[in-house]
Amino acid sequence: MSRHDSTNMQQLSDLLTRYEAEQFPLPGIHNHQHKTVLVKQIIDSTRRVNYVSKIAKKPLRADRANPNSTLFDPIRAALIHKTAGNFDEACWLVFLFIHFGKHRKSEWRFVKEVYGKLGGHPHWTWAEIVVNPQLFRNWLGLNQVKLLRGKNRGFGNHRKYQSMDAYKPTGTGSAVLSYVDWIMAFGGHQQLINHSLQQCQNNPEQAFDWLYNSMKKVVSFGRTAKFDYLTMLKKMELAQIQPGSAYLAGATGPISGARLILQGNMTSNLSLKTMETRLAILAKYLNVDMQVIEDSLCNWQKNRSHYMLFSG
Repeated sequence: MSRHDSTNMQQLSDLLTRYEAEQFPLPGIHNHQHKTVLVKQIIDSTRRVNYVSKIAKKPLRADRANPNSTLFDPIRAALIHKTAGNFDEACWLVFLFIHFGKHRKSEWRFVKEVYGKLGGHPHWTWAEIVVNPQLFRNWLGLNQVKLLRGKNRGFGNHRKYQSMDAYKPTGTGSAVLSYVDWIMAFGGHQQLINHSLQQCQNNPEQAFDWLYNSMKKVVSFGRTAKFDYLTMLKKMELAQIQPGSAYLAGATGPISGARLILQGNMTSNLSLKTMETRLAILAKYLNVDMQVIEDSLCNWQKNRSHYMLFSG
């Protein structure tokens, strides 16, 4: 562990102690090892949240945005399009990245091959999709078998139950068509984001919540996918929005972590509203984003006694 990490750990540990002294008890970390593991997870989560802004400061090769290149990376591709002023394309790539996720072995393969139309031309850009979304669904139906070939493929961890199916109500075809409908009901991504801010008097937290609730129209995007999509728009500075809570309703890992830290057990009698309020205060004490709180608690509750590095 570096000296910097050791310093961060001590600072976070002290802030957790201060929170308990000034706000509410945290019985879930009265065990020293449990507290140490949580602090390490908070550091990891902070790094993941800051990753996008970190790579955005570095020069990006054009091949990063080319789905036919071995260097393709949907996150970097979105940043490249954002810099070039292609706002819709940047947001579309964020959606594809969240929908397919990053597989632990094949990484971006599903995003790369679907976005790149399996090497076809033109590939499935936003401009191509919005002209006739049904053409995409038909293409997906014809190419499902090829996309699902081999063993070294799959959706990311947060999307492991998602289907590539073109026509099933909860498959990829339906997800893409419903996403296009959601966006184009407002005329485009920028118009949608502007509308959310206008509806909420430019309050970043309220706009995030407005978009989160509006996104229920997107098929197969449950609580985690919506949260991940909107926080990615925020991290890429595509939308001036900010999660004001951990969005525990409908969560599994994050709500277990919240119950454990705030109550010390899984049978917490604290209401969701109370837990959300206390976690929001905790985020301010630690000077971290609510996404860090959500992510670190989710990973911490998986193993409170032994630190494990989680990639997603």
